[in-house]
Amino acid sequence: MARPKKTAESVTATEENGASTDEASAIEDGKILDYITGKPVAENDKETVRQRIARALFHEYGLSVDDMEPDFKVKVADSGRSSNKKIDIAIFEPGSEHTPENVRRLVVCQKELKLGDKGAYKMRDHEQAAKDLELLKDAMAACENCKYGLWTNGLEFFFFRVDRKRFDAKFIPIGDWPLSDESIGTRDVASHAKLRRAEPEMLRTAFRRCHNFIHGNEGMPKDAAFWQFLYLIFAKMHDERQPNEKRRFWAGRFEKNGQLIDEQFDPAGQKAIRDRIKPLFDEVKKKYSTVFRGNEDISLSDRALAFMVSELAKYDFGRTDVDAKGAAYQEIVGTNLRGDRGQYFTPRGAIKLVVSMLDPKPSERVIDPACGTGGFLTATLAHLAHKFQAEQGIEPGAESSQEFISIQERLGEFVRKNLFAADFDPFLVRAAQMNAVMASNAEAHLFNINSLEFPAGHLPGLAEAKKVAELGTMDVVLTNPPFGSEIPITDPNILRHFELAHIWERTEDGGFRNTGRLQGSVAPEVLFIERCVDWLKPGGRMGIVLPDGILGNPGDEYIRWWILRHTWVLASIDLPVEVFVVEAKVNILTSLVFLKKKSQRDVQAADLGGKDDYPVFMAVAERVGVDRRGNTLYKRGPDGEELLEDVEEVERIRVNGQFVTRSLRRKKRVLDDDLPLIAAAFRDFRRTHAEPGS
Repeated sequence: MARPKKTAESVTATEENGASTDEASAIEDGKILDYITGKPVAENDKETVRQRIARALFHEYGLSVDDMEPDFKVKVADSGRSSNKKIDIAIFEPGSEHTPENVRRLVVCQKELKLGDKGAYKMRDHEQAAKDLELLKDAMAACENCKYGLWTNGLEFFFFRVDRKRFDAKFIPIGDWPLSDESIGTRDVASHAKLRRAEPEMLRTAFRRCHNFIHGNEGMPKDAAFWQFLYLIFAKMHDERQPNEKRRFWAGRFEKNGQLIDEQFDPAGQKAIRDRIKPLFDEVKKKYSTVFRGNEDISLSDRALAFMVSELAKYDFGRTDVDAKGAAYQEIVGTNLRGDRGQYFTPRGAIKLVVSMLDPKPSERVIDPACGTGGFLTATLAHLAHKFQAEQGIEPGAESSQEFISIQERLGEFVRKNLFAADFDPFLVRAAQMNAVMASNAEAHLFNINSLEFPAGHLPGLAEAKKVAELGTMDVVLTNPPFGSEIPITDPNILRHFELAHIWERTEDGGFRNTGRLQGSVAPEVLFIERCVDWLKPGGRMGIVLPDGILGNPGDEYIRWWILRHTWVLASIDLPVEVFVVEAKVNILTSLVFLKKKSQRDVQAADLGGKDDYPVFMAVAERVGVDRRGNTLYKRGPDGEELLEDVEEVERIRVNGQFVTRSLRRKKRVLDDDLPLIAAAFRDFRRTHAEPGS
C-alpha cells in the first residue's frame, strides 16, 4: 500500500476553503468582534478575558446582551476628587436605560494570567488582592443600586455582594454570582434548576483554577493534585444522581453576626463542607469499586476543598455538552498523565475526524485498545449525543428536561452495553473511566490489560475482558496506539502470536510469504494494526493513527501487502506536523488510516485472483487551526483579512423560575481547519461510492 498520489477520488481539503469575501464579512488584523456589541475591538490579553466573561454572562447566567454595556463610564471618588473610570462590563436592570442608577452588576477585567506547562500560581484571597480590587469597589459604591461585582484576570475570580447601610457600603466576598433572576442555589433552596450548563471556555477555566489551586496553594505535585481533582469530579457526578434533598456537593451560606457568610470563606463553613464531602466520597469508592482500591482519601486542606467544591458545585455536569466536558478534562489530564512509552494523547481535532468518518451507531460495539485518557470514547459519546439530538430535532442547549433525560438514558445504555476500552497503564484506565462517566453518567467496559498480549496476560482486567470483549466481536475500532522504534516489542511470547512479527519474503507473483521466523523486535504500532483487525467482526471498521513511515517506507511493504490482503482500505488522511506538535509536543508526521475487515471468504477469493478494485478516499490536511507555536489560525480573504460568518447561539435558561429559550446572532471568525471539511467530503464521497464489501 504505497502512498498513493491524488486521484479523481481524492480530496485536498485546502482546495475547499468555503466562505469567500462575497459570502462573509471580514475583520482587519489585530481586531476581534465584541460579544456584547458585535463591533470590532482591539485583540489583546485583557480583551480575551472580557470576551470570555461576556459569553458566560449570556450562556451561564442567563443575562441578555441588551442589558450589558462594555467600557461603561462610572464617576468614582479618587483621592478626594471625582473622575470617570471605564468599567469593563456593566449589567443593568433588564430592559432599563443604561444609566448609573440602573446598574446592577459590574465586572472589572485584567489581562489574562497565563501559566506555562510547569507553572503554578499561588492564588490570592480577597485580602491579598485588595489593591487590585479597589477600582471595582469604588465603582460599585458609586452606583447606588449595584448589587454584585466581579474582578478577574482569567484565573482568579473575586465575586462580591454589596451590603449597603445608611452611610456605608460593605463588600461581602461570595463564591459566585446568582443567575439572571438573582436566585442562588443554597442548601435551603436546593434544586436541579440552580445548577447551570457550563460554557465551554468557562468550564476549562474552572478546571484550571481547581487544579492550579491544589498545585500552587497546597504545594502538591501536579500528578497528586490531579488525582485529588479526579476524586472530587467523581463525587460531584455521583451527587448529581441523588434526589435534590439528599445532595451534599454544595457550598452554601449561613448567618453569622447578622450577616450571610459563604461557607467557602469561613473556617466553620469549610469544615461543614468537608463533613458533607467525606461520606459522599466513601460512597463513591464503594460504587466504583472497579476504579477505586478503597484506600483513597481526600487529603486537601479545608480551605482547598471548600474552594474546589464551590467552584464545581455551580455546574450541572450532566447537562453540560459532552464536547465541553471532554475538552476541559483532557486539558488537565493531558498535562499530568503523559507517560514515557509513546503515550502521546491524540489531539481532539483528529479524534473528532476519526469518529465522524467511522460514524459509530448506537447498536454497534466500539473499542479503543489503547485508550489513554479516553478521548476516542468521549468523542464517540458526543457524536451519538448530537445524532440523538438531530433525530429529535433538538437544538443543542435548548432541550427540555424530558428530552435531556431521554438522550442521557440512550447514551448510558450504549456505554453499559457497547463501549469498551483497554490500556496497560492502570492510572490511564481510571482517568478514562472518569472521562466516560462524566460524559454519560455510566461506566464503560474498561480493562487494565496489555492489548498485544490479549487474550493472554496477567493484568487485573484480563478475566473480565475475556468475558465480554473477545477478539472478533467488535463493529468499530478506533485508536492511537503507542508508536516508535524506541519502545519495541521484544518478548517472543507476544511476537509469536502476530503474523506481522514474523519475517516476510517476496514471492514470484509480487506478493509476500511468511517465513515462519520471528523478528527480534517490532514497533508496537505494527502489532496494533493486526490486533485491531483481530478485534473486528468481518465487515467491521477501524480508524488508526499511524506514523507515515508504515505507509511509505520500502522496508514496510509487507505490512501494506498484509493490510490489503485482510482489509479494504476505506480512506487515508495525511495530517500535518502541527497536529501533534501543539497538543502532544511530538514532532512527527502521521496519517489516519481507515480499514474494513474482509471475511475469510473474501480473503480466499482475492488469493485465488479475484478482482478487488474499488475507490479509496484520500485527503491531505494542510491546516488544522493552529500553527506550530499553538497560535490559532483563522481563514483569510484574498487581501489577507480574517473572514467572518454568522452564527446563532441558543441557550435555554431560567428566568424568574421559568425556563425560556434565548437566541443570539453574532458574527465570528472562521477557524482555518481542514479536518471538518475532510469529514464532510468523505460523507459526500460515500454517497456516490458504495463501501467496498457491502
